Amino acid sequence: MAVTKHNTKRLMTSIIQFSRFFSSAPFDPPPPIAPRRVVVTGLGMVTPLGCGVEVTWKRLIEGECGIRAITIEDLKMNGFDRETQLHTFDQLTSKVAGIVPCGSNPGEFNEELWLNSKEHRSIARFIGYALCAADEALRDANYMPTKQDEKERTGVSIGAGTGSISDILDASKMICEKKLRRLSPFFIPRILINMASGHVSMKYGFQGPNHAAVTACATGAHSVGDATRMIQFGDADVMVAGGTEASIDALSIAGFCRSRALTTKYNAAPEEASKPFDCARDGFVMGEGSGVLVLEELEHAKRRGAKVYAEVRGYGMSGDAYHITQPHGDGRGAILAMTRALEQSGLNPNQVDYINAHATSTPLGDAIEAKAIQSLFCSYAASGALALSSTKGAIGHLLGAAGAVEALFSILAIHHGIAPLTLNLSKPDPIFNGDFMPLSASKKMTVKAAMSNSFGFGGTNASLLFAALD
Repeated sequence: MAVTKHNTKRLMTSIIQFSRFFSSAPFDPPPPIAPRRVVVTGLGMVTPLGCGVEVTWKRLIEGECGIRAITIEDLKMNGFDRETQLHTFDQLTSKVAGIVPCGSNPGEFNEELWLNSKEHRSIARFIGYALCAADEALRDANYMPTKQDEKERTGVSIGAGTGSISDILDASKMICEKKLRRLSPFFIPRILINMASGHVSMKYGFQGPNHAAVTACATGAHSVGDATRMIQFGDADVMVAGGTEASIDALSIAGFCRSRALTTKYNAAPEEASKPFDCARDGFVMGEGSGVLVLEELEHAKRRGAKVYAEVRGYGMSGDAYHITQPHGDGRGAILAMTRALEQSGLNPNQVDYINAHATSTPLGDAIEAKAIQSLFCSYAASGALALSSTKGAIGHLLGAAGAVEALFSILAIHHGIAPLTLNLSKPDPIFNGDFMPLSASKKMTVKAAMSNSFGFGGTNASLLFAALD
């Protein structure tokens, strides 16, 4: 018996040594990744111009504005006494915002449907906006998969910039009043930014990648770009992608006021407050809402007969590595992001018909972006052939949702053959000259390729390039 055990032990040792010898050989290279083209098959949005793609686009190109004066009720301070509410309101130096119209009428966000039921106690406003926009996008794409393998090949990539600051303010008040036991068990699920993606995933049973970018004002663009890569690399066949934000509240507005980022000169004239590229601009207008796209692998879209709005041709990223809030003066971060998007797309600069600029209406940022576009597109920009605008004049700056909503506007420009205007542009910045000039009126034109820029605090930059599918 002892001999048998000894022989067995020697045999096992030999097997282990033998396997180690062969395991030290190098692995074969990973399987090659076949190129996969990504197209846009569904659109959904909630903006200060209205709830829904059709109403928002119509009002945008007609030159309407979704910015209004804020009220004390907009500050979401219901748990505070009236004196504190009034004092806080008086202290705010900026009293305008792009606020989503709410109600039960067409074109309005229905709070009863998306926020106020018992099942929605874990859903903060920014999550509700994402659910609403995702619902429209999926219906538009006519994509509601029921088979298990389809659900496993469908993912969600929806980010936000700040989450639910108003919930954090309310919870902090409970601590100060020693009422912590009243804190909702849904507090954490309401403030976590990835819960927008989570709720969309759970509602439709999508079991593919579940992702949430958080890159300040570049969030929406990064979410769309990252989702595109996931399809290109084979992680999914379909991605529901975009950004969402609901930061119209006392603490968020106060924070941006203290950073001197918001406009303060137009409290009495809200519709004139957001003035991208204009000499009279003095800061951005906070906005809220959501933009969601259905992205799909081209062959997958063809097999099910989906309509295609555009193809995602390029996604460029960069970092300024310079300052927490200010872009580098030479626009190097913007230039690098746009250059990388162009290189990936296979298009030349003179093949881009329209650029939806990030331009937020700040004195420094707008001029630097214009300089970067001028530097990269050179004589083509100077010729007047390149249409350029910032749609933030109509809706304000939607922070984490901005990149997704503006990507949607760029896609709609391709789809409808209309480049939207820059609202409130009466005296363009001196950096513009000759035929290099932002659009002050919507322009009917053939748009075969459109770029959308998004830049965020911390020096993070993203450019998306869309093109008509031949």
